Amino acid sequence: MTLEIITSDALGPIRHGFFTRRGGASSGIFDGLNCGTGSSDQTEIVAINRQRVQQAMGDHPLISVHQVHSSECIIAESALTAPVKADAIATNVSGLTLTVLTADCQPILFHDAKNGVIAAAHAGWRGALDGILTDTIEKMETLGAERHQIVAVIGPCISQSAYEVGREFRDHFLATDPTFDQFFSAGQSRDKYQFNLPMFGKDRLDALGLRRAVWTGHCTYSDAQRFYSYRRSTHLGQADYGRLISCITL
Repeated sequence: MTLEIITSDALGPIRHGFFTRRGGASSGIFDGLNCGTGSSDQTEIVAINRQRVQQAMGDHPLISVHQVHSSECIIAESALTAPVKADAIATNVSGLTLTVLTADCQPILFHDAKNGVIAAAHAGWRGALDGILTDTIEKMETLGAERHQIVAVIGPCISQSAYEVGREFRDHFLATDPTFDQFFSAGQSRDKYQFNLPMFGKDRLDALGLRRAVWTGHCTYSDAQRFYSYRRSTHLGQADYGRLISCITL
């Protein structure tokens, strides 16, 4: 099976992609293109999957970080020689493929075509709330980007209908900003709510003054044939889950 790569016209002709799970070498609960080196999948199989992604992205080295749900974006000028704890990467150097891994969280790809700056961010609810998007834009600006020239695309992530949360979760958001209540709807039972992660991410991006921010509209939870999902795997009682990879390169 060939790789399936979701792209967005909003990013222009730059090479990028939100890879689905199709076309990979993994089997069992990881069936497909599992690119998570931190998963319990076979190391050599994950390496094969990542090599397939690298080839699809022009055979440039894949640049990745040790994601920890932080608000830290790093700048990459060359291939990283050691793991770095962060949740976003920015560069203005050609020939580097920036990557992030997700399995319900938001993968976000950024491009300033005018100034030749790109970035990739992993933004779960915590990172989006704590400022990972702000730090990503600020790091891009240090490389010469102008925020009114930056386009951001949110890739496949969990949708509101599949993201039930409790009162404490909602209260945490409202304590930061009461207007964040707009991203919650009533759940199926008392003290439960449905959280709209991609619309919260888009709102945070719009507030930063970008040229454009969009979501591809794909829900990771509801489409098991195409996407891995941490929450779905948990609900099914599975021991682990695969990770999707999203990439962008100058």
